[in-house]
Amino acid sequence: MVEELVAAGVTLASAAVVYVAAAARVVKQYERGVVFRLGKLRSQVRGPGFTMIVPGVDKMRKVNMQIVTMPIPAQEGITRDNVTVRVDAVVYFKVTAPAEAVVRVEDYRFAVSQMAQTSLRSIIGKSELDDLLSSREKLNQGLELMIDSPAVEWGVTIDRVEIKDVSLPETMKRSMARQAEADRERRARVINADAELQASKKLAEAAHQMSDAPAALQLRLLQTVMAVAAEKNSTLVLPIPVELLRFLEKGAQGAPAVRESVVGPQGVESGESGAMRDELLSGEPHLNADPQGAISRQE
Repeated sequence: MVEELVAAGVTLASAAVVYVAAAARVVKQYERGVVFRLGKLRSQVRGPGFTMIVPGVDKMRKVNMQIVTMPIPAQEGITRDNVTVRVDAVVYFKVTAPAEAVVRVEDYRFAVSQMAQTSLRSIIGKSELDDLLSSREKLNQGLELMIDSPAVEWGVTIDRVEIKDVSLPETMKRSMARQAEADRERRARVINADAELQASKKLAEAAHQMSDAPAALQLRLLQTVMAVAAEKNSTLVLPIPVELLRFLEKGAQGAPAVRESVVGPQGVESGESGAMRDELLSGEPHLNADPQGAISRQE
């Protein structure tokens, strides 16, 4: 009798161990358990830790609640300004409602991937090339809204969407390079023009200052001579005073006065006075032929 009781106890214990082994489940911290009893969804979602189900009756499916990083394959499209580009992106999402993610969609990862690809192609067709290159933050927000709208019904929330790279044709790259080069050249010319304008203003101020103090011009001239002769140099600088140039200018202006002094009182030159004037201006004796052909020297 005792042996039968012991055997029955061992059998029950073995059955309990088998039952516990078959019913025991361990849910990790970043997972949630969705239980189906005879194909019907249980309202209670199992949290992390140790849990039990009915073997053969219940079936539990674990759902990862971590943020999933999913790359979007490069999509080729034509922008609104008729430029062919290839754009690839990455989407970050997570499951917020495990039961809906399991029940409402067959494979929520594949569904999010396909929705991201179609949304990316739609964004390419609605945007211009300059927006794809410079306004990526705005496009990321628009792409996130387009993907998040249907994903909310699947129990999935889009955390972030980023456009990774925009591939352009080689011809477009060369055109953009020429445009950037022309723009930089334009800015360089504008900067040089502004520098010339500022330099001209400063030179005008310096000229006015030197006109008030003539000694400053002489000092500047000496500084220039010292700068030229600072190193081993074969150049010889001979500064000419401005006063000498003015004296020569006055002498050139006084030459017509000599011509007027040898003209007769009636404003007509006589033969002798004209000869004397020519001799005085030329500095050589005048030769005059007489009627008989003899040449006399007029002194």
